[in-house]
Amino acid sequence: MDVAPVTRAPLANLEPPRTKSYPPVPEGLYHAFRSGEETLVSMTWRQQQLHEARRWSVVEMLEHIDVDSLSREDRTYVWNAGRAELTTKPGADRVTRLADKECRRWQDTDPALAAVMQACGTWSRYWNEEEAHHETVFNELAARMGMPAVEDSTFIEFRKIFPDDDMLRTLTLLAISEIAAANKYVACSRACSDPGLAALLRQVASDEIQHMRYFSSFARGLVDSGRYHGKEAISIAYLFTREGGELFGSRRERVEERDSHVNWWDHVQTDDGVSQPDSIERQRTMIFAMIKSVTGISVGSVEELEDAWMDAVGC
Repeated sequence: MDVAPVTRAPLANLEPPRTKSYPPVPEGLYHAFRSGEETLVSMTWRQQQLHEARRWSVVEMLEHIDVDSLSREDRTYVWNAGRAELTTKPGADRVTRLADKECRRWQDTDPALAAVMQACGTWSRYWNEEEAHHETVFNELAARMGMPAVEDSTFIEFRKIFPDDDMLRTLTLLAISEIAAANKYVACSRACSDPGLAALLRQVASDEIQHMRYFSSFARGLVDSGRYHGKEAISIAYLFTREGGELFGSRRERVEERDSHVNWWDHVQTDDGVSQPDSIERQRTMIFAMIKSVTGISVGSVEELEDAWMDAVGC
């Protein structure tokens, strides 16, 4: 029986448009709520506009990937990405819970800050839905490639909801996690052999950068309120960027064992002879820029970041 060849639409239809004008990620949140320029209803509309403008189809993306052409390295990238993305839902669940808790904490004493918190919790539903695309597309692609399936026990382990922490520390950590993920996806897109997979990786990286901008904006709102000190953001940035820090992930000499939750960067696995593209210095540069946008403090190296942290804690 003759089998009709698979027809793939032009990849240009799937690429994240580089020239398209998206609605901006809202900024200056604390002052906007305090002045009455924004309300929670108007902010939710802005979030919805950006969410809809950036939507894409998992089903369509998968149709444009030639599974048989994927290299050993490509398969490793996809398998690791699917596992890593399993940890985003518990991250979003934690943000939803913590943001509502903090909203009610500040509702009487600082309504503008309470609104920032509620806007963050509201946006977490969009983040959760967008990350669901990432998780599903990579795990389905791994299945189509015949890669080892994620066992139910691993799935459940990776779904552990993160414990509560200071809200500014939490938002900073999430912004940095998005930076790390975006850089890995971009690096993998440049190294992979299939144009369809490269387009998918670039799309996901673009999503992660948008998420980073949201987390940075919410974090800046907390700092602008005067109720949260920028030192908390700086401490998290140093934890990641220092030599042997969290940015180095599973390549560190000692990876901390955690019973409470799973950090995706601790669980990247590679076969012998398969390298993971990396960009530590690029990630550090982006983290320094994020810290400036959140705290107003400008640093250009890990050493300067450490100095800023020591100054902030009074050492």
